[in-house]
Amino acid sequence: MLVQSGLDWLLVMVLIKLKEIIMNDRVFTISVLLAVVTLIGSITYYKHAEMQAIKSNVESAIVKGIDPVAVRCAYASERDVVCVAYAASHQPALKPSK
Repeated sequence: MLVQSGLDWLLVMVLIKLKEIIMNDRVFTISVLLAVVTLIGSITYYKHAEMQAIKSNVESAIVKGIDPVAVRCAYASERDVVCVAYAASHQPALKPSK
């Protein structure tokens, strides 16, 4: 019984210390900062990998004789002005209906 109460007391003390560490402003600030830096790093890596893929596909298109603007526009958003103008200029002429 004495051993059990000693373990309970030890567990309570550990939990109190853990709460003090977690509630410490420095630990909280460092944790939030680490999360933000990790988020920024992961977004940067994702965008870099995406740009490398686009670069590779444009170079491959140039070798094959495909218009590189068309390849670039395949990755662009619908709000990209260059791609909207490109798409508008490459539409087949509309024939009037009879």
